[in-house]
Amino acid sequence: QVQLVESGGGLVQAGGSLRLSCAASRSIFSAAVMGWYRQAPKKQRDLVAIITTDGTPNYADSVKGRFTISRDNAKNTVYLQMNSLEAEDTAVYFCNARRWSVGSYDDYWGQGTQVTVAS
Repeated sequence: QVQLVESGGGLVQAGGSLRLSCAASRSIFSAAVMGWYRQAPKKQRDLVAIITTDGTPNYADSVKGRFTISRDNAKNTVYLQMNSLEAEDTAVYFCNARRWSVGSYDDYWGQGTQVTVAS
């Protein structure tokens, strides 16, 4: 059974920082592209950042230069360091694991963690 457990959300003032963590099942982590998505009220879920199995990151334009995604393969954990937070970053943040096979993939999601940035 695949499990993704997020932690680290909370309330922070604009300009502040938070670090999100996502602990994944060992069975999925090493073979999966790991990512963070977010969903604000009444909006769709959007990609924030992903990191490949070899550690290559990719970011949404809105967070480039402010957020950093990383993964610790020994701990089966992916992190999202968020700096210079803005009110627009307020959302529920979801951890994602995407495992590819030939021609298709499987997505796994965490339960989400709330990030609220007070302006």
